Amino acid sequence: MLFNTIQFFVFLAVVLTLFYLLRWPARKYLLLLASYYFYASWNWKFIPLLLSLTIIDYTAGRWIERLRKRWVLIASLCANIGFLAVFKYANFVGATLAWLLGRDPKSFWLNIVLPIGISFHTFQSMSYVIDVYRGDQKAIRSPLDYALFICFFPQLVSGPIVRARRFFRDLFDWHKPTELDVSEGLLNLVLGLTKKMAFADQFAKVADTYFGNLAAHPGWLPAWTGVLAFGLQIYFDFSGYTDMAIGMARLFGFHFPVNFRRPYLALSITDFWRRWHISLSQWLRDYLWYPLGANRHGPLKTFRNLMVTMLIGGLWHGARWNFVAWGGYHGLLLSLERLFPLGPFTFIAANIGWVFFRATNMTDSFHILGQMLHARKGLPIATNTHYFLALLPLALALIEEKFSLFDRLVRGPVWAYATAMALMLFTLELFAVFDVTIPFVYFQF
Repeated sequence: MLFNTIQFFVFLAVVLTLFYLLRWPARKYLLLLASYYFYASWNWKFIPLLLSLTIIDYTAGRWIERLRKRWVLIASLCANIGFLAVFKYANFVGATLAWLLGRDPKSFWLNIVLPIGISFHTFQSMSYVIDVYRGDQKAIRSPLDYALFICFFPQLVSGPIVRARRFFRDLFDWHKPTELDVSEGLLNLVLGLTKKMAFADQFAKVADTYFGNLAAHPGWLPAWTGVLAFGLQIYFDFSGYTDMAIGMARLFGFHFPVNFRRPYLALSITDFWRRWHISLSQWLRDYLWYPLGANRHGPLKTFRNLMVTMLIGGLWHGARWNFVAWGGYHGLLLSLERLFPLGPFTFIAANIGWVFFRATNMTDSFHILGQMLHARKGLPIATNTHYFLALLPLALALIEEKFSLFDRLVRGPVWAYATAMALMLFTLELFAVFDVTIPFVYFQF
Protein backbone atom coordinates (compact mmCIF):
# COMPACT_ATOMS: atom_id res chain seq x y z
CA MET A 1 0.00 0.00 0.00
CA LEU A 2 1.40 3.34 -1.05
CA PHE A 3 0.88 6.28 1.30
CA ASN A 4 -0.60 8.32 -1.54
CA THR A 5 -3.47 5.95 -2.42
CA ILE A 6 -7.09 5.76 -1.38
CA GLN A 7 -6.50 2.16 -0.29
CA PHE A 8 -3.97 3.29 2.29
CA PHE A 9 -6.13 6.09 3.67
CA VAL A 10 -9.01 3.66 4.11
CA PHE A 11 -6.60 1.35 5.98
CA LEU A 12 -5.40 4.27 8.12
CA ALA A 13 -8.94 5.40 8.92
CA VAL A 14 -9.96 1.88 9.98
CA VAL A 15 -6.88 1.42 12.18
CA LEU A 16 -7.29 4.84 13.82
CA THR A 17 -10.98 4.19 14.52
CA LEU A 18 -10.36 0.76 16.05
CA PHE A 19 -7.36 2.11 18.00
CA TYR A 20 -9.48 4.63 19.87
CA LEU A 21 -12.41 2.24 20.34
CA LEU A 22 -10.16 -0.23 22.15
CA ARG A 23 -8.49 0.04 25.54
CA TRP A 24 -4.84 -0.37 26.42
CA PRO A 25 -3.07 -2.83 25.93
CA ALA A 26 -5.37 -4.04 23.13
CA ARG A 27 -4.40 -0.91 21.20
CA LYS A 28 -0.77 -1.89 20.82
CA TYR A 29 -1.72 -5.39 19.71
CA LEU A 30 -3.96 -3.81 17.07
CA LEU A 31 -1.01 -1.71 15.88
CA LEU A 32 1.15 -4.83 15.72
CA LEU A 33 -1.38 -6.76 13.64
CA ALA A 34 -2.04 -3.74 11.40
CA SER A 35 1.69 -3.28 10.84
CA TYR A 36 2.22 -6.88 9.80
CA TYR A 37 -0.80 -6.64 7.52
CA PHE A 38 0.65 -3.48 6.00
CA TYR A 39 4.00 -5.22 5.37
CA ALA A 40 2.32 -8.35 4.05
CA SER A 41 0.40 -6.22 1.53
CA TRP A 42 3.75 -5.63 -0.20
CA ASN A 43 4.96 -9.22 -0.09
CA TRP A 44 3.79 -11.63 2.60
CA LYS A 45 6.75 -13.93 1.90
CA PHE A 46 9.07 -11.50 3.72
CA ILE A 47 7.16 -11.71 7.01
CA PRO A 48 9.36 -14.64 8.20
CA LEU A 49 12.46 -12.53 7.49
CA LEU A 50 11.08 -9.63 9.51
CA LEU A 51 10.15 -12.01 12.34
CA SER A 52 13.59 -13.62 12.27
CA LEU A 53 15.41 -10.30 12.63
CA THR A 54 13.01 -9.31 15.39
CA ILE A 55 13.56 -12.52 17.35
CA ILE A 56 17.34 -12.39 16.93
CA ASP A 57 17.72 -8.85 18.22
CA TYR A 58 15.10 -9.18 20.94
CA THR A 59 16.97 -12.23 22.25
CA ALA A 60 20.33 -10.53 21.84
CA GLY A 61 19.15 -7.55 23.88
CA ARG A 62 18.05 -9.80 26.75
CA TRP A 63 21.29 -11.80 26.69
CA ILE A 64 23.50 -8.73 26.49
CA GLU A 65 21.82 -7.22 29.55
CA ARG A 66 22.17 -10.50 31.43
CA LEU A 67 25.65 -11.63 30.34
CA ARG A 68 27.36 -8.35 29.35
CA LYS A 69 29.36 -10.27 26.73
CA ARG A 70 30.63 -8.65 23.55
CA TRP A 71 30.25 -11.85 21.56
CA VAL A 72 26.45 -11.59 21.85
CA LEU A 73 26.56 -8.11 20.34
CA ILE A 74 28.88 -9.31 17.57
CA ALA A 75 26.61 -12.27 16.81
CA SER A 76 23.58 -9.97 16.55
CA LEU A 77 25.38 -7.50 14.29
CA CYS A 78 26.67 -10.32 12.10
CA ALA A 79 23.14 -11.66 11.71
CA ASN A 80 21.79 -8.25 10.70
CA ILE A 81 24.65 -7.51 8.33
CA GLY A 82 24.41 -11.06 7.02
CA PHE A 83 20.76 -10.58 6.04
CA LEU A 84 21.69 -7.32 4.31
CA ALA A 85 24.65 -9.00 2.60
CA VAL A 86 22.50 -11.79 1.19
CA PHE A 87 19.43 -9.85 0.14
CA LYS A 88 20.95 -6.52 -0.80
CA TYR A 89 24.60 -7.01 -1.72
CA ALA A 90 25.05 -10.58 -2.96
CA ASN A 91 24.37 -9.71 -6.60
CA PHE A 92 26.46 -6.55 -6.31
CA VAL A 93 29.45 -8.57 -5.12
CA GLY A 94 28.78 -11.22 -7.74
CA ALA A 95 28.60 -8.69 -10.57
CA THR A 96 31.82 -7.02 -9.39
CA LEU A 97 33.58 -10.39 -9.23
CA ALA A 98 32.33 -11.28 -12.71
CA TRP A 99 33.66 -7.94 -14.04
CA LEU A 100 37.06 -8.58 -12.46
CA LEU A 101 37.18 -12.06 -14.01
CA GLY A 102 35.99 -10.79 -17.39
CA ARG A 103 32.85 -12.88 -17.32
CA ASP A 104 29.19 -12.16 -18.01
CA PRO A 105 27.80 -9.75 -15.36
CA LYS A 106 25.15 -12.28 -14.35
CA SER A 107 27.53 -15.23 -14.03
CA PHE A 108 27.03 -15.28 -10.25
CA TRP A 109 23.52 -13.81 -10.24
CA LEU A 110 21.11 -14.94 -7.53
CA ASN A 111 17.38 -14.60 -8.12
CA ILE A 112 16.78 -12.59 -4.94
CA VAL A 113 14.03 -10.04 -4.38
CA LEU A 114 15.02 -7.17 -2.08
CA PRO A 115 12.68 -7.02 0.95
CA ILE A 116 11.14 -3.56 1.12
CA GLY A 117 12.47 -1.37 3.91
CA ILE A 118 15.18 -3.83 4.98
CA SER A 119 17.83 -1.13 5.37
CA PHE A 120 15.64 0.98 7.63
CA HIS A 121 14.39 -1.64 10.06
CA THR A 122 17.81 -3.34 10.15
CA PHE A 123 19.57 -0.11 11.18
CA GLN A 124 16.82 0.60 13.71
CA SER A 125 17.19 -2.85 15.23
CA MET A 126 20.99 -2.65 15.28
CA SER A 127 20.88 0.67 17.11
CA TYR A 128 18.75 -0.93 19.85
CA VAL A 129 21.19 -3.79 20.41
CA ILE A 130 24.20 -1.45 20.47
CA ASP A 131 22.44 0.89 22.92
CA VAL A 132 21.66 -2.03 25.24
CA TYR A 133 25.33 -3.06 25.12
CA ARG A 134 26.43 0.51 25.90
CA GLY A 135 23.99 0.73 28.78
CA ASP A 136 21.98 3.51 27.13
CA GLN A 137 18.85 1.37 26.77
CA LYS A 138 17.27 -1.28 28.98
CA ALA A 139 16.47 -4.57 27.28
CA ILE A 140 12.80 -4.86 26.40
CA ARG A 141 11.00 -7.61 28.31
CA SER A 142 8.02 -8.18 26.03
CA PRO A 143 8.75 -9.64 22.58
CA LEU A 144 5.49 -8.13 21.30
CA ASP A 145 6.57 -4.65 22.41
CA TYR A 146 9.87 -5.11 20.63
CA ALA A 147 8.15 -6.43 17.50
CA LEU A 148 5.99 -3.29 17.39
CA PHE A 149 9.11 -1.12 17.66
CA ILE A 150 10.54 -2.81 14.56
CA CYS A 151 7.41 -3.03 12.41
CA PHE A 152 5.29 0.04 13.35
CA PHE A 153 3.77 0.74 9.94
CA PRO A 154 4.18 4.55 9.57
CA GLN A 155 7.97 4.27 9.47
CA LEU A 156 8.56 0.61 8.61
CA VAL A 157 9.25 1.08 4.91
CA SER A 158 11.22 4.33 4.67
CA GLY A 159 11.87 5.66 8.15
CA PRO A 160 12.65 7.87 9.89
CA ILE A 161 15.02 5.59 11.82
CA VAL A 162 13.59 5.86 15.34
CA ARG A 163 15.74 5.21 18.43
CA ALA A 164 14.38 2.69 20.92
CA ARG A 165 14.40 5.05 23.89
CA ARG A 166 12.18 7.52 22.04
CA PHE A 167 9.72 4.88 20.85
CA PHE A 168 9.42 3.02 24.15
CA ARG A 169 9.10 6.26 26.12
CA ASP A 170 5.90 6.90 24.17
CA LEU A 171 4.76 3.27 24.27
CA PHE A 172 5.29 2.68 28.01
CA ASP A 173 3.96 6.10 29.05
CA TRP A 174 1.33 6.49 26.36
CA HIS A 175 -0.93 9.54 26.49
CA LYS A 176 -3.86 10.43 24.34
CA PRO A 177 -2.78 12.96 21.70
CA THR A 178 -3.47 16.56 22.65
CA GLU A 179 -5.21 19.02 20.36
CA LEU A 180 -1.76 20.28 19.39
CA ASP A 181 -0.66 16.73 18.55
CA VAL A 182 -3.69 16.24 16.32
CA SER A 183 -3.18 19.62 14.63
CA GLU A 184 0.49 18.91 13.95
CA GLY A 185 -0.26 15.35 12.86
CA LEU A 186 -2.90 16.35 10.33
CA LEU A 187 -0.81 19.24 9.02
CA ASN A 188 2.21 16.96 8.57
CA LEU A 189 0.04 14.37 6.85
CA VAL A 190 -1.41 16.81 4.33
CA LEU A 191 1.94 18.57 3.88
CA GLY A 192 3.67 15.28 3.11
CA LEU A 193 0.99 14.24 0.65
CA THR A 194 1.27 17.63 -1.09
CA LYS A 195 5.06 17.35 -1.28
CA LYS A 196 4.82 13.91 -2.85
CA MET A 197 1.98 14.32 -5.34
CA ALA A 198 2.11 18.00 -6.31
CA PHE A 199 5.88 18.54 -6.22
CA ALA A 200 7.95 15.34 -6.20
CA ASP A 201 5.92 13.59 -8.89
CA GLN A 202 5.90 16.70 -11.09
CA PHE A 203 9.69 16.91 -10.93
CA ALA A 204 9.90 13.14 -11.40
CA LYS A 205 8.42 13.55 -14.88
CA VAL A 206 11.23 15.96 -15.81
CA ALA A 207 13.96 13.82 -14.25
CA ASP A 208 12.65 10.64 -15.86
CA THR A 209 12.49 12.36 -19.25
CA TYR A 210 16.15 13.23 -19.02
CA PHE A 211 17.66 10.21 -17.26
CA GLY A 212 15.47 7.81 -19.22
CA ASN A 213 17.01 8.84 -22.56
CA LEU A 214 20.29 10.73 -22.19
CA ALA A 215 21.13 10.60 -25.88
CA ALA A 216 17.92 12.45 -26.80
CA HIS A 217 18.77 15.45 -24.61
CA PRO A 218 22.33 16.67 -25.26
CA GLY A 219 23.63 19.97 -23.88
CA TRP A 220 24.09 21.70 -20.54
CA LEU A 221 20.52 23.03 -20.19
CA PRO A 222 18.72 19.65 -20.20
CA ALA A 223 21.54 18.13 -18.12
CA TRP A 224 21.29 20.73 -15.37
CA THR A 225 17.50 20.74 -15.60
CA GLY A 226 17.31 16.97 -15.26
CA VAL A 227 19.74 16.85 -12.34
CA LEU A 228 18.12 19.73 -10.46
CA ALA A 229 14.70 18.21 -11.11
CA PHE A 230 15.85 14.98 -9.52
CA GLY A 231 17.34 16.90 -6.59
CA LEU A 232 13.93 18.46 -6.00
CA GLN A 233 12.12 15.19 -6.63
CA ILE A 234 14.10 13.22 -4.06
CA TYR A 235 13.77 15.97 -1.46
CA PHE A 236 10.02 16.39 -1.81
CA ASP A 237 9.51 12.65 -2.20
CA PHE A 238 11.48 11.51 0.84
CA SER A 239 10.67 14.44 3.11
CA GLY A 240 7.04 14.04 2.05
CA TYR A 241 7.06 10.38 3.09
CA THR A 242 8.63 11.11 6.47
CA ASP A 243 6.30 14.05 7.06
CA MET A 244 3.39 11.67 6.54
CA ALA A 245 5.01 9.06 8.81
CA ILE A 246 5.59 11.67 11.54
CA GLY A 247 2.03 12.95 11.17
CA MET A 248 0.46 9.49 11.36
CA ALA A 249 2.58 8.54 14.37
CA ARG A 250 1.49 11.73 16.13
CA LEU A 251 -2.18 10.78 15.60
CA PHE A 252 -1.48 7.49 17.40
CA GLY A 253 0.33 9.24 20.26
CA PHE A 254 3.94 8.67 19.14
CA HIS A 255 6.48 11.45 18.62
CA PHE A 256 8.93 10.76 15.80
CA PRO A 257 11.97 12.96 15.21
CA VAL A 258 12.11 15.54 12.42
CA ASN A 259 13.96 14.00 9.47
CA PHE A 260 14.46 17.04 7.20
CA ARG A 261 15.10 20.67 8.03
CA ARG A 262 15.33 22.66 4.78
CA PRO A 263 18.61 21.04 3.62
CA TYR A 264 18.98 23.08 0.43
CA LEU A 265 19.40 26.23 2.51
CA ALA A 266 22.57 24.78 4.08
CA LEU A 267 25.79 26.76 3.66
CA SER A 268 28.11 23.79 4.09
CA ILE A 269 28.00 20.06 3.42
CA THR A 270 28.32 19.47 7.17
CA ASP A 271 25.21 21.59 7.68
CA PHE A 272 23.53 19.82 4.76
CA TRP A 273 23.91 16.49 6.57
CA ARG A 274 22.55 18.04 9.75
CA ARG A 275 19.42 18.88 7.77
CA TRP A 276 19.11 15.97 5.29
CA HIS A 277 17.82 12.54 6.39
CA ILE A 278 18.67 13.53 9.95
CA SER A 279 17.88 10.14 11.48
CA LEU A 280 20.40 8.40 9.18
CA SER A 281 23.00 11.15 9.66
CA GLN A 282 22.73 10.78 13.44
CA TRP A 283 22.89 6.99 13.13
CA LEU A 284 26.11 7.20 11.11
CA ARG A 285 27.49 9.77 13.57
CA ASP A 286 26.72 7.77 16.71
CA TYR A 287 27.49 4.23 15.49
CA LEU A 288 30.29 4.83 12.96
CA TRP A 289 31.84 8.30 13.11
CA TYR A 290 32.32 8.46 16.88
CA PRO A 291 33.50 4.84 17.31
CA LEU A 292 36.04 5.35 14.50
CA GLY A 293 37.52 8.25 16.43
CA ALA A 294 35.71 11.20 14.79
CA ASN A 295 38.15 14.11 14.50
CA ARG A 296 40.15 13.40 17.65
CA HIS A 297 43.37 12.05 16.14
CA GLY A 298 44.58 14.55 13.59
CA PRO A 299 43.59 15.56 10.05
CA LEU A 300 44.60 12.35 8.26
CA LYS A 301 42.56 10.08 10.50
CA THR A 302 39.71 12.59 10.41
CA PHE A 303 39.75 12.36 6.60
CA ARG A 304 39.85 8.56 6.82
CA ASN A 305 36.93 8.47 9.27
CA LEU A 306 34.85 10.82 7.12
CA MET A 307 35.47 8.73 4.03
CA VAL A 308 34.69 5.42 5.74
CA THR A 309 31.50 6.81 7.28
CA MET A 310 30.22 8.31 4.05
CA LEU A 311 31.23 5.34 1.88
CA ILE A 312 29.23 3.07 4.15
CA GLY A 313 26.42 5.63 4.10
CA GLY A 314 26.48 5.54 0.31
CA LEU A 315 26.53 1.75 0.20
CA TRP A 316 23.62 1.66 2.67
CA HIS A 317 21.52 3.37 0.01
CA GLY A 318 22.05 0.75 -2.65
CA ALA A 319 24.17 -2.04 -4.04
CA ARG A 320 25.76 -0.18 -6.94
CA TRP A 321 29.10 1.49 -7.47
CA ASN A 322 27.20 4.69 -8.14
CA PHE A 323 26.10 4.81 -4.51
CA VAL A 324 29.65 4.15 -3.36
CA ALA A 325 30.80 7.04 -5.56
CA TRP A 326 28.04 9.25 -4.14
CA GLY A 327 29.12 8.47 -0.60
CA GLY A 328 32.79 9.02 -1.45
CA TYR A 329 31.92 12.32 -3.13
CA HIS A 330 30.25 13.57 0.05
CA GLY A 331 33.12 12.27 2.17
CA LEU A 332 35.53 14.23 -0.01
CA LEU A 333 33.41 17.38 0.23
CA LEU A 334 33.18 17.06 4.01
CA SER A 335 36.96 16.82 4.15
CA LEU A 336 37.75 19.61 1.70
CA GLU A 337 35.32 22.11 3.18
CA ARG A 338 37.44 22.17 6.34
CA LEU A 339 39.93 24.04 4.17
CA PHE A 340 37.66 25.65 1.57
CA PRO A 341 34.13 26.45 2.82
CA LEU A 342 31.52 26.03 0.08
CA GLY A 343 29.09 28.67 1.37
CA PRO A 344 26.35 29.42 -1.19
CA PHE A 345 27.76 26.76 -3.57
CA THR A 346 26.60 24.01 -1.20
CA PHE A 347 23.31 23.66 -3.09
CA ILE A 348 25.12 23.16 -6.41
CA ALA A 349 27.65 20.76 -4.87
CA ALA A 350 24.90 18.64 -3.30
CA ASN A 351 22.97 18.47 -6.57
CA ILE A 352 26.04 17.45 -8.56
CA GLY A 353 26.23 14.48 -6.22
CA TRP A 354 22.72 13.43 -7.24
CA VAL A 355 24.13 12.56 -10.67
CA PHE A 356 25.72 9.44 -9.17
CA PHE A 357 22.61 8.71 -7.10
CA ARG A 358 20.17 8.81 -10.04
CA ALA A 359 22.21 7.52 -12.98
CA THR A 360 22.07 3.77 -13.54
CA ASN A 361 25.83 3.27 -13.93
CA MET A 362 29.16 5.08 -13.72
CA THR A 363 29.39 5.51 -17.51
CA ASP A 364 26.12 7.44 -17.57
CA SER A 365 27.23 9.45 -14.54
CA PHE A 366 30.36 10.74 -16.24
CA HIS A 367 28.43 11.36 -19.45
CA ILE A 368 25.96 13.57 -17.55
CA LEU A 369 28.75 15.44 -15.76
CA GLY A 370 30.33 16.07 -19.15
CA GLN A 371 27.06 17.38 -20.54
CA MET A 372 26.69 19.73 -17.57
CA LEU A 373 29.96 21.35 -18.67
CA HIS A 374 29.22 21.17 -22.39
CA ALA A 375 29.29 24.35 -24.51
CA ARG A 376 26.11 23.34 -26.31
CA LYS A 377 22.97 24.68 -24.66
CA GLY A 378 20.40 22.11 -25.79
CA LEU A 379 16.61 22.25 -25.58
CA PRO A 380 14.56 22.80 -22.41
CA ILE A 381 12.75 19.85 -20.88
CA ALA A 382 10.90 21.69 -18.09
CA THR A 383 7.85 23.94 -18.33
CA ASN A 384 6.89 27.19 -16.65
CA THR A 385 4.83 25.13 -14.21
CA HIS A 386 7.96 23.35 -13.03
CA TYR A 387 9.82 26.63 -12.56
CA PHE A 388 6.91 27.92 -10.48
CA LEU A 389 6.85 24.72 -8.43
CA ALA A 390 10.57 25.19 -7.75
CA LEU A 391 10.37 28.86 -6.72
CA LEU A 392 7.26 28.57 -4.53
CA PRO A 393 8.75 26.16 -1.94
CA LEU A 394 12.01 28.13 -1.98
CA ALA A 395 10.10 31.21 -0.81
CA LEU A 396 8.23 29.15 1.79
CA ALA A 397 11.49 27.55 3.01
CA LEU A 398 13.07 30.98 3.52
CA ILE A 399 10.02 32.10 5.50
CA GLU A 400 10.05 28.89 7.57
CA GLU A 401 13.78 29.27 8.24
CA LYS A 402 13.32 32.78 9.62
CA PHE A 403 9.87 32.73 11.21
CA SER A 404 9.13 29.03 12.06
CA LEU A 405 5.91 29.23 10.06
CA PHE A 406 4.87 25.63 10.81
CA ASP A 407 4.90 26.13 14.58
CA ARG A 408 3.07 29.44 14.22
CA LEU A 409 0.35 27.78 12.16
CA VAL A 410 -0.39 24.95 14.59
CA ARG A 411 -0.28 27.27 17.60
CA GLY A 412 -1.94 30.25 15.94
CA PRO A 413 -5.54 31.15 15.18
CA VAL A 414 -7.85 28.59 13.63
CA TRP A 415 -8.37 30.67 10.51
CA ALA A 416 -4.61 30.62 9.72
CA TYR A 417 -4.41 26.85 10.19
CA ALA A 418 -7.53 26.29 8.07
CA THR A 419 -6.20 28.58 5.35
CA ALA A 420 -2.91 26.66 5.19
CA MET A 421 -4.75 23.34 4.92
CA ALA A 422 -7.04 24.72 2.23
CA LEU A 423 -4.10 26.06 0.23
CA MET A 424 -2.34 22.70 0.34
CA LEU A 425 -5.49 20.90 -0.77
CA PHE A 426 -5.90 23.48 -3.54
CA THR A 427 -2.29 22.86 -4.59
CA LEU A 428 -3.05 19.15 -4.74
CA GLU A 429 -6.10 19.86 -6.88
CA LEU A 430 -4.05 21.93 -9.33
CA PHE A 431 -0.78 20.03 -9.57
CA ALA A 432 -1.16 16.52 -8.14
CA VAL A 433 0.08 13.68 -10.34
CA PHE A 434 -2.03 10.53 -10.03
CA ASP A 435 0.43 7.95 -11.26
CA VAL A 436 1.15 4.86 -9.15
CA THR A 437 4.10 4.04 -11.42
CA ILE A 438 6.05 6.84 -9.67
CA PRO A 439 6.96 5.13 -6.36
CA PHE A 440 8.51 6.73 -3.33
CA VAL A 441 12.22 6.98 -4.13
CA TYR A 442 13.45 5.43 -0.88
CA PHE A 443 11.29 2.32 -1.21
CA GLN A 444 14.19 0.76 -3.10
CA PHE A 445 16.41 0.97 -0.01
